[in-house]
Amino acid sequence: MTRRASYSGHVTFMRRPAATDFSAADVVVAGLPFDVATTNAPGARFGPRAIRAQSLQLAWGPIWPWGFDPFQRLTVVDAGDIEWDWGRPRGMAAAATAHTREVLASGARPLTLGGDHYATLPLLRAVAERHGPVALIHFDAHRDTEPGGGEGRLDHGIVFAEALRERLIVEEASVQIGIRTCYDGEAGAGMTVIDAAAAHAMTPERVAERIRAVVDGRPCYLTFDIDCLDPAFAPGTGTPVPGGLSSHQARAILWGLKGMPIVGADVMEVSPPLDPSGITALAAAMLAVDVCCLWAAGA
Repeated sequence: MTRRASYSGHVTFMRRPAATDFSAADVVVAGLPFDVATTNAPGARFGPRAIRAQSLQLAWGPIWPWGFDPFQRLTVVDAGDIEWDWGRPRGMAAAATAHTREVLASGARPLTLGGDHYATLPLLRAVAERHGPVALIHFDAHRDTEPGGGEGRLDHGIVFAEALRERLIVEEASVQIGIRTCYDGEAGAGMTVIDAAAAHAMTPERVAERIRAVVDGRPCYLTFDIDCLDPAFAPGTGTPVPGGLSSHQARAILWGLKGMPIVGADVMEVSPPLDPSGITALAAAMLAVDVCCLWAAGA
């Protein structure tokens, strides 16, 4: 990365080159501008654009506290946004799976910017095709394992219940961090839950140790719903819940996952219309950069 004005130039994630050929890439960033499955306030379709824009002020060299520029170690490209006919929203799933399948076939890892959390389901379908059922590392205020799925229902509250039903993830090897809601009939009783109270009572290092123990070396997929953060740090999301993690807590947990076999990742649920200040998109961009640093450090 080179120092240049954050308010000028082309807008790609961390100023990475735009590309449709992934053959030389280690990581492929893509936007998934979809928010049809939200249960409260929409706006996450604008998330990928906002995250890219906020990332520009981070693209000035070595990343703290990693101490290195991840893009000197990894070839990261920005594939732009995954596209489908907006008048046929169910087409999103097939488009997202096809795109992720192409990324994985190239040997690169997908890093997806959302978009509401339902969009993680088609990403997991492609990941499971490639790697088999994976462990899930899931940061969120909600477990997203509510009942009522099937028959093509679009609902970001059912995404991981569906993933379990389709056997895309390994229930006993999956862990959910920051949870602070509950609903009748939730699936995934075998998943480990480190709720917000527990996460606040533990050090970030201890939370990371617990995640490592649950995943136990399996290939894993990391998904970060930005509402895992407290609304003080991330007001721009459709279903905010007080009492969440701070930006520092979340980052510090990620720092502790160095070396884990993370085969793909996403950051979801950034809704810029609900946050004119841009701090939510900035937090999301920072978390996405931390994932790149994890990979650059050998994850």
